[in-house]
Amino acid sequence: MSTYTLPTALTRPEAEPRTLYTVASGDLRPSANIKCWPTQQKLEDDFAAAVESLGWSVTRAHPFDESKGHGFIDSQRAGIEVFKGIPVDAPVVVVDAVWQYSHHVLPGLRTHRGPILVVANWAGDFPGLVGLLNLTGSMTKAQVPYSALWSPDFTDDWAREKLGEWLETGGIVHDLSHVRDLPALDVDSAEVQLGVALARQLRDEKAIIGVFDEGCMGMYNAIFDDELLNPLGIFKERLSQSALVAEMKRVTEAEASAVKSWLDDRGFEFRFGTDAATELTEDQVMSQFRMYVAALRIADDFGLDAVGIQYQQGLKDTVPASDLAEGLLNNLERPAVFSRDGSRELYAGVALPHFNEVDEGVAVDALVTNRIWTAMGLDPATTLHDIRWGEEYDGEFVWVFEISGSVPASHNGGYDKSYAMRQDPMFFPLGGGTLSGCSKPGEIVWSRVFIMDGELHVDLGRGHVAGLPAEETQRRLDATNPEWPIMNAVLHGVSRDQLMARHKANHAQVVYAPDADTADRALLAKAALFDELGVHVHLCGDVSV
Repeated sequence: MSTYTLPTALTRPEAEPRTLYTVASGDLRPSANIKCWPTQQKLEDDFAAAVESLGWSVTRAHPFDESKGHGFIDSQRAGIEVFKGIPVDAPVVVVDAVWQYSHHVLPGLRTHRGPILVVANWAGDFPGLVGLLNLTGSMTKAQVPYSALWSPDFTDDWAREKLGEWLETGGIVHDLSHVRDLPALDVDSAEVQLGVALARQLRDEKAIIGVFDEGCMGMYNAIFDDELLNPLGIFKERLSQSALVAEMKRVTEAEASAVKSWLDDRGFEFRFGTDAATELTEDQVMSQFRMYVAALRIADDFGLDAVGIQYQQGLKDTVPASDLAEGLLNNLERPAVFSRDGSRELYAGVALPHFNEVDEGVAVDALVTNRIWTAMGLDPATTLHDIRWGEEYDGEFVWVFEISGSVPASHNGGYDKSYAMRQDPMFFPLGGGTLSGCSKPGEIVWSRVFIMDGELHVDLGRGHVAGLPAEETQRRLDATNPEWPIMNAVLHGVSRDQLMARHKANHAQVVYAPDADTADRALLAKAALFDELGVHVHLCGDVSV
């Protein structure tokens, strides 16, 4: 009879009464973790003070690392090791003042048996709210029960009451009365008929989304399995960003210069400097124009209907940022790009939907939006935004929607109202320009496609972009990332806390309509399309169908 040396079972510590454990998920980039650490430390101190004032104790589950200069969990392996030391039934709080990579902590959260809370500070300087929504969206997809809470410093009555609720019951009940399921639709409606017809066309004729390096931004919630996408008629072409860099090298200087000249002629502003380490330079934007040309040629090679460039990990150490290319692709009016032999203009006269950061929920949404808006004769330019932060202004809550570097120029009112600034060296060591501006006032449809209970869902809502005074917009930019494009968004019938409690992603999709009636009709067509495809449709706030 054989004998074997069996592994020793993992021994975990026992949970202490009225004690919770905190963890801090961070970035993969050391520069970001170091710069963001003071903000994280302030939030942890504020949160611990609130907990202790309610008669509980806080144990930080992992120490500050002197050699690294921060106290973040900065890899999946580090997160697994940290959770080995946490009592499996103890309350755990993920304290989040920054952008974080969800997979750093998901392995531990998936098998944790105690109550889980994710908290963020209500502030714009670092994207803690964005990180919270990414992690809660990821846990929704992973079917991990959790609660979430947000506050400037956890001294306000609302946050303290909700925190006390979680400490005593292990859960928080938020107001979700703004959400309702899609009612039965009028089959004689022209918009319903359009949505159904486009859904059947998509399912029958199929579409391909090009995915450059899936998952390298740490967004588990942004990865949609083929088994969920294929029944919609959507299939992935998995592409390598190394192939994108190789194709960029084949783009001539004359071709890149032609893109620059086209933008110059339309009044686009490049805010150049001379120090490439901290300022935007012409060499950086020329590289970005090569990426724009290369992306279209690869899209043509594979017959793509939409494309997503992940950028960040890997690509950030190779070439300047992808933002200028992304923004140009999403716009109906853009510089012409020809096949390698010069015989054909690629995707002539149309926008090629780009799903930023390879968020596949955005891919589905952008593809659907593009087809509906095009069929209705509307501008199909669409983009995601981070749900970054917001404050009251003149009696209504105005969100700061921002995305890291690119929107379609038509959202800003044209190229002459758009500009490029250098991306932050903390995230983008090789620089590169944004396609920035302030989104014009107007009616919008907002949405999010997400995974819940193993199935596809979509939240649909209406809103408008507020025309704030220039000084107020600048104040909001200065409080967040002034180099990024901003949308001052008002969501109809959805409060601040309702959106935060319900939204299942760090990103929201937005698209303009020329007036309120057209926006309502386009939303109806979009709801009908998703419903016909078997996606669970939810209406959020004041929505007329």
